[in-house]
This record gives sequence, C-alpha cells and structure tokens, in this order.
Amino acid sequence: MEAAAKSNLKPVTLELGGKSPLIIMDDADVDKAVNIAHLAIYSNMGQVCLAGSRVFVQEGIYDEFVKKAVARAKQQVVGDPFQPGVEHGPQVDKMQFEKILEYIQYGKRDGAKLLLGGNSLNNKGFYIEPTIFSDVEDDMQIAKEEIFGPVMSILKFKTIEEAIERGNKTIYGLGAGIVTKDIDIANRFARSLRAGVVWINCFLVLGADVPMGGYKMSGIGREYGSKGLENYLQVKCVISPLQHSPWL
Repeated sequence: MEAAAKSNLKPVTLELGGKSPLIIMDDADVDKAVNIAHLAIYSNMGQVCLAGSRVFVQEGIYDEFVKKAVARAKQQVVGDPFQPGVEHGPQVDKMQFEKILEYIQYGKRDGAKLLLGGNSLNNKGFYIEPTIFSDVEDDMQIAKEEIFGPVMSILKFKTIEEAIERGNKTIYGLGAGIVTKDIDIANRFARSLRAGVVWINCFLVLGADVPMGGYKMSGIGREYGSKGLENYLQVKCVISPLQHSPWL
C-alpha cells in the first residue's frame, strides 16, 4: 500500500494474517468437533492465514475435548510429505521454524499448560511436533499473535456472549468458526463475529466463487467471486445532453 502511494497510486487489496477463533459449544458432537479443530490448525502444518488457532471450548465439554484433541494429534503422521500417508511435513523455512519454537517458549513462560509436542523433530529438516496448549488466557502472547505453525491454543468459556466478546478481542478479523447443533446460536455468532469468513460446523471450506478477505488488521478488499472481480474494474460516467437541453 505504501509503495503504491509513492509510485502510481494504484489501489491494492491486502489479504493479511489472522488469529481465527473456533468456538465449540457444549451441545456439539465432541468427536466431530475435535476433527474440525484438528483440521483447522494442522492443515499445511499450521501455515494457513485462516487457521483456527484459538479454540474456545465451552466448560461443559472442556475436559473431554482436551483429552480427545490430544489423542487425535498424537495420531498425526509426521514425515516426508511426498510419502503416502504422511499428514504433517516440515515448516517452510528456517526463519519460520525458529519463530514457531520461540512462540512455544512464550506459551510455557506465560503459564499455558503444554499437553503435547513443543519440540523440533528429527535432526534434518524444519519439522515441529503437533503442539497443544490448554488453560490458555486471552492476554497470553500465543493467544494474541499469529504463530503460523502447528500450535493449538485451547481456551475455556462459559456463555455464547462471552465467546463472541473474546472471539472479537483481537486486532485480526480474517476467519471464525462455530460448532453447535443450535442454528439460532450459530446464526447469532455469524452475525456478531467481525471476520470476513465464518464457518458453521466446518472449517477451511472455500471455493473460487466465495469472497475471502479480512476485517481490521487482516486486510482490505476481497478475493474470489464477483466481489474479487470488482477490484479490477473502474467505473466510467458518460454524460450526454438531451435533444432539447438548454445547454445546446
């Protein structure tokens, strides 16, 4: 945006980072919720701008969810991504690898409970174990800043009002999701979250016809769909006088 302003003043669209909340209500099927949360954070080793990196779980199923989320992550097959059956490869480069390990240390420092992972894997390549923190608080660094890695932060909440308030308590607004059997709660959440994409009972489901973009520090403009095409169009106004116009 700065470069465009200093050069040719062309408009830009920016799809930037995120710290997407995923809300798990206590009426949800826990096994399905665990699978959705697992996909939301571990896809592409967490290197997804829309990743569901803040998993809010209602207190009624919190302990069960945490236990099953850890068990599911332990099953994640880590290795050479070109080999059949491998789900989890290395991070993109050394800089990102070291940044993620640093954030894991921040989580430990701030008092989050490390339940799984937290270490590099192998002596070759930039592999990091699937990592899970529980007892995460909103003011912890791992809950506020984008890690862009395979680190799940699990936070406990009581009411949907609290979940909405805390879900919005971020400088970002790229994605959000909710898992519930109550369509009224789902619709209320979708209306209330300041995010460009909201998923109900799924996550990271996208299509070429679905506009994607962010609120707040997650960017401006939209990609894909008819809204994405509008970024490449300019409006022209053509004015012509009527036959008996007094201006003729």
